[in-house]
Amino acid sequence: MAGIKALVGLSFSGAIGLTFLLLGCALEQYGVYWPLFVLIFYILSPIPTFISRRLSDDTDSSSNACRELAYFLTTGIVVSSFGLPIVLARINTIQWGACGLVMTGNAVIFLTILGFFVVFGGGDDFSWEQW
Repeated sequence: MAGIKALVGLSFSGAIGLTFLLLGCALEQYGVYWPLFVLIFYILSPIPTFISRRLSDDTDSSSNACRELAYFLTTGIVVSSFGLPIVLARINTIQWGACGLVMTGNAVIFLTILGFFVVFGGGDDFSWEQW
């Protein structure tokens, strides 16, 4: 039952994050949909971690090069998703209020993705067949 509660909480926080993102695009005073390109970063951010968990073995407690590379790539993707709205606001493509809403949505969505990995990715008994 705890897994269901965690899944409901994660989906609720994901909906809040997407609401902030859409508010930054669709409010009448902003009205530009360029910030929706951060959705690409939301899709790309967990992929390196999924690949590294699939390829690496957890037999040793020392650092794993594959996992470290995945953390590096994920960090680059996350930083890029925070940088895109700032660059768009700096060149006056979007307004600074929209930039703030998009960055708030970014923080909520990436905390949701992190929460997914903490809740569902830690155990050895985790498998995709349970969905």
